[in-house]
Amino acid sequence: MSMTLPLYVLNGPNLNLLGVREPETYGTTTLADIEALCRKHAASADFDIVFRQSNHEGELVDWIQEARDHGSGILLNPAGYTTTSIAILDALIASELPVVEVHLTNIHRREEFRHHSFVSKAADAVIAGAGPQGYAFGIAHLTELAGRRAL
Repeated sequence: MSMTLPLYVLNGPNLNLLGVREPETYGTTTLADIEALCRKHAASADFDIVFRQSNHEGELVDWIQEARDHGSGILLNPAGYTTTSIAILDALIASELPVVEVHLTNIHRREEFRHHSFVSKAADAVIAGAGPQGYAFGIAHLTELAGRRAL
């Protein structure tokens, strides 16, 4: 069991449908597969994770606020809220935690409206287009950032 506070891995709307929704765009990996990947990579750096998904913006904000008091950092795939949520941006800034934003697809190769992220303003790093492996990259970077904060 880790002595450090857990990393929060938060997933936005429709990510519960990974593996079945638009597999030509998002692949066939499920959210449960991504959770297992995150747990494995976090454990190798002696971190636990809190892994959650919600289709509701306010619930994501609540979890970000919870992470402020109970977490070491936040890995967030804001999904459809990337381009719309100032509330999530404000919560991330208020958290005062390291933040990594992750997207399965390269949002810059997609529709123009997906190119702007409000969340990026609060993110220490943004990983886009690496598929599920992007979560592993994000966990690796977040454990480094969180470890530095703990010193």
